[in-house]
Amino acid sequence: MAGERIKLDVRPRDEAGSAVSRRLRADGFIPGVLYGAGKQAHPFAVEERELRRVLTGEHGLHAILDVVFDGQKTAHHAVLKEYQLDPVRPRLLHIDLHEVRLDQVIQSQVAVEPVGESPGVKEGGVMTLVLREVNVEALPMEVPDRLALDISEMTIGDSLRVSDIVAPEGAKLLDDPDAVVLTVTPPTKVEEPEEVEEELEGEEGLEGEEEGEGEAAPSAEAEAEGQSGSEEPAES
Repeated sequence: MAGERIKLDVRPRDEAGSAVSRRLRADGFIPGVLYGAGKQAHPFAVEERELRRVLTGEHGLHAILDVVFDGQKTAHHAVLKEYQLDPVRPRLLHIDLHEVRLDQVIQSQVAVEPVGESPGVKEGGVMTLVLREVNVEALPMEVPDRLALDISEMTIGDSLRVSDIVAPEGAKLLDDPDAVVLTVTPPTKVEEPEEVEEELEGEEGLEGEEEGEGEAAPSAEAEAEGQSGSEEPAES
């Protein structure tokens, strides 16, 4: 469960634009926006170290944040809405937070975590996680950090669906109960070329060589005729 609120100190941000964002990141800050009630947007900047500390804690991306703007005392309860990562370096570029009320349900995507050991995998089967996340509805403080899915009885050919996930009390799964979440399939067989095909290819090569050897060489008489025919007439 999220079940814990973490304070996040931020400072208001009046300027916008890519140049401003690059300057903030160069100074060790991450630009962000807090979206409140009525789609009000509150731009801010937060220290990158502080943000990493908050989002890599026990509750990860599902932490309930008490966002406090510099110079204010009132905390805005918020959850992470979206984030943008640098495509080259492992660092955040921008985050969006969504203000919530602790007494109203929210919808969130929660990661599925297989637990246990599958007999089918031990036999060589291939486990595939088809749905890595499922949609959950719950109060902000009751959103689970992850959803466990027991695979200890899965044999080759078995599959588990959304209906097999046991959601904690207070959380409701929103996805189709029949949607496949995880499968264990037989190992892929790599078929080697049959020896018969190799033998046929070898025979075709030999036939080609025999045909080349069987061509008749031009006779000495034919060569002589060709030479005599190519001689120029003597001058008178």
